[in-house]
Amino acid sequence: MVKLSNGGAYLVGGTQIIEEAEAKAGALAAAVGKEVSKEEASKNTIAYGILKEHNTSGNMDKLKVKFDKMTSHDITYVGIIQTARASGLEKFPIPYVLTNCHNSLCAVGGTINEDDHMFGLTCAKKYGGIYVPPHQAVIHQFAREMLAESGKMILGSDSHTRYGALGTMAMGEGGPELVKQLLGKTYDINMPGVIAIYMTGKPEKGVGPQDVALAIIGAVFGNGYVKNKVLEFVGPGVANLSADFRIGVDVMTTETTCLSSIWKTDDEVKKFYEIHNRAEAYKELNPGAVAYYDGVVYVELDKIKPMIAMPFHPSNTYTIEELNANLDDILRDVEKKALVSLDGQVDFKLTDKVRDGKLYVDQGIIAGCAGGGFENICAAADILKGAHIGDDKFTLSVYPASTPIYIELARNGRLADLMATGAIVKTAFCGPCFGAGDTPANNAFSIRHSTRNFPNREGSKLQNGQISSVALMDARSIAATAANKGILTAATDMDTEFTGPVYHFDSSIYENRVFDSKGVADSEQEIQFGPNIKDWPAMVALPENLIIKVVSEIHDPVTTTDELIPSGETSSYRSNPLGLAEFALSRKDPAYVGRAKEVQKAEKAREAGECMGEALPELKPIMDKIKETYDVNKSNVGVGSTIFAVKPGDGSAREQAASCQKVLGGWANVANEYATKRYRSNLINWGMLPFVIEKGDLPFANGDYLFIPGIAKAVAEKTADIKAYVVNKDMKEFSLTLGDLTDDERKIILDGCLINYYRNN
Repeated sequence: MVKLSNGGAYLVGGTQIIEEAEAKAGALAAAVGKEVSKEEASKNTIAYGILKEHNTSGNMDKLKVKFDKMTSHDITYVGIIQTARASGLEKFPIPYVLTNCHNSLCAVGGTINEDDHMFGLTCAKKYGGIYVPPHQAVIHQFAREMLAESGKMILGSDSHTRYGALGTMAMGEGGPELVKQLLGKTYDINMPGVIAIYMTGKPEKGVGPQDVALAIIGAVFGNGYVKNKVLEFVGPGVANLSADFRIGVDVMTTETTCLSSIWKTDDEVKKFYEIHNRAEAYKELNPGAVAYYDGVVYVELDKIKPMIAMPFHPSNTYTIEELNANLDDILRDVEKKALVSLDGQVDFKLTDKVRDGKLYVDQGIIAGCAGGGFENICAAADILKGAHIGDDKFTLSVYPASTPIYIELARNGRLADLMATGAIVKTAFCGPCFGAGDTPANNAFSIRHSTRNFPNREGSKLQNGQISSVALMDARSIAATAANKGILTAATDMDTEFTGPVYHFDSSIYENRVFDSKGVADSEQEIQFGPNIKDWPAMVALPENLIIKVVSEIHDPVTTTDELIPSGETSSYRSNPLGLAEFALSRKDPAYVGRAKEVQKAEKAREAGECMGEALPELKPIMDKIKETYDVNKSNVGVGSTIFAVKPGDGSAREQAASCQKVLGGWANVANEYATKRYRSNLINWGMLPFVIEKGDLPFANGDYLFIPGIAKAVAEKTADIKAYVVNKDMKEFSLTLGDLTDDERKIILDGCLINYYRNN
C-alpha cells in the first residue's frame, strides 16, 4: 500500500525509480547510458527549479525566497497587518488576499469578529489587497480557484497552505514570516530535502483522497521521514487522479510535517485552470530526465483501502476493514493512548460505542479545505441518494468549500439530494476543523473529512469534564456510514454508481462580492478599528544575562499548537494580544497563565527601574545565590518564564502559540526538538530563544529557576553550547543549544522581537 525507501533514489524518465544502492551498482548508468552525479540530478526536481526561480541569495544552499502572492484568514490577518504597520508598512508589495472563513460566527464575542472583518476590508483598500467576505470561500479553496499558478509560490498564515497539486509551491507559516514579505524581506531557509511520492495504479471505486492521504501520513509521521522536506508527487499513478482528488491528498501533506509540496502537472491540471477561466496560469511541470530524491514514498493507489485516523492524531491510522475486524483491541488501545493525550483528566471511552459488534458514531462532517471539494460532495450525494440518516442522534453536516461550489451543487441537484437525506448543507466555513462549529455532545464520537483530530480541537474542555473525539475519514465512507444511520461503513462496501458530474465554475459571485484593489493602494482610506483590536505591547531587547523560571513542564511525545493556545471560541480574541494570552495552555496546564504573570511582575519592575525582589520576593534568594558567582543586577539581567515540552509545535501555523507566551513574559522554550519549522520560527520572530536540550533526565523541574549568563553574547557570537544553571540552594550547571540560526534571526532575538528589529533597522 505505502512503503518507504531506505535512502535516496533516482527517477529516470519520470517513470522508473532506481534506489541509490542500485545506482551505485551500475543500474543508473545502464538505464541512462552515462554516469550521472547526485549533485546534478538533485537540480532536476520540480522543487529545485521553482525554489531557484524564487531565490534571491545566489546561493542554493542558503535560500532567501520572495513569494509571488500571500493569503491569510480572519484569525491571523489582523495581527499580521498590525505588526507590519508598526514596522513601517505603506503598501502591500504583492497580491495579498484576506479571507474570512474562521471568525465567521459573528455572534460569538459580541461585535468583535465583524470588527475584524471591517478592519480587513479597510486595510485591503488602504494597502491594495483583496478581501473575501465571510461565507464566500474557505481560504484554501479561494486560493486554488483564483490565486494558484503553475511554477509560482504562495505564502499563507495557515498551516494547510498547500497548492502543490496545481503546480504551486505553497507554504504555511506564522504571521511574522508574512510580515517580512510585506516589508520586502525574504523567507530564509536552508535548501530543503526533496522526497518523491511515487504513485502507481488507480484507486478502486469508493476510495477517496483522504484515504490516500491518511495512508501516507500513517507511514511517515512517526518516523520523521519527510519532516521539513518538500514532497514531490510523481509517477504514472498521478495521471489516474483528477485535479480535485490530487487537491484532497495535497492539502493533508501538512500532517506529515513536511515543509511544502509540489506535483507534476498535466492535462487534468490544465483543465482545472480552464474551468476557472485562468488558462494562462497553467504550465506543464515535470522533473528532469534524471532527478535525484532524498527518499521515496511508494504509493500503490490500487491497494489503498478506506482509512480512518482514530483519535487523537491524523497518523493514528487503520483501514476501516481492520478496525471493524478488531474493534475491541483497537478501541482499547486508543483509550490507553488517550490517557497520555488527555493527562487522565477525563474518563474517555470508545468501547461503549460498540453495539452488537458494530461501531456506532454520533456525527458526520464533510467540510473545509480537505472535504468540501466538488467531487467529494457529489460522491457523498451519490452514496446517500435514496437513503436517509435516520431520526436518532446521528447527524450529518456538509460545508462546500466555496460559494461557486455551493451554487453548482444547487444547479446539478446534488444539494437537494443531500438535504433530502436529512443532511444539513451549510456555507463555506472552517469552523468544524478547529472547534468553532458542529461541536459534538459530551462523549460523542465524530467522523470528519477535515484536516485534524487533535485533542480539544472539536470543542472538548477537559477542565470542565467535557470530552468528545474525532476520527478522520473520507467523505465517501462518511456518506456510507450516514446511509447506515451511524454504523461505521467503508464506501467500498456500498454498491454505488458514481455519476461524476462535470463542474461548471460561476465566477460572478466573486466578481460581484470580492473586493479586489487590483494592487492599487488608497493612502487616504481610514482603517476601521474595533474595541477588541489592540496593538502589540512594547517588548524589550534581550538582556545581557537571563533568569527564567520553568512555569510548565509537558512530557507528551508531541505538543500541538492547539494545546499551546486553544482554537475554537478563543479565536475571537486573536486581535487582542493580551486578551488572547489569558487562554494560553488553558486546556493543557490551566495554572500556566497565573505562574507566568507572577514571574512577569519582576521584569516589569526591572523595566520601570524598581526593585525586582519586592515585586517577586521568591526571586531574592535566587539573585543572592547567582551573585555569589556572577555580577548581576537589574541593569544587566532580565527575568521571565519558559516552558519545557518534549516536541512542541505540531499542527497549526498560528503565531499566537508563541506570541501569547511572549506577552506573558516568556523568554524561551526548552525542548528536545521542535515538531515543525514554523513553530520554531514563530518563537524566533517573537524574540524567544528556541533552546534545545538533549533527551534524557531533565536537570530541572517545573518551578525551578534557570540562569543563563552571557546569553546575549552567546547569541551574537554564535556560541554552540550555552552554559546554564539550575539555581536552588546551589547552582547546577547544564548545557543548552539553539540550533541553526540565520544572522537576521539572531538580530531579531537580540532586538526582542521582529517589530523591534524593523524599527532598529
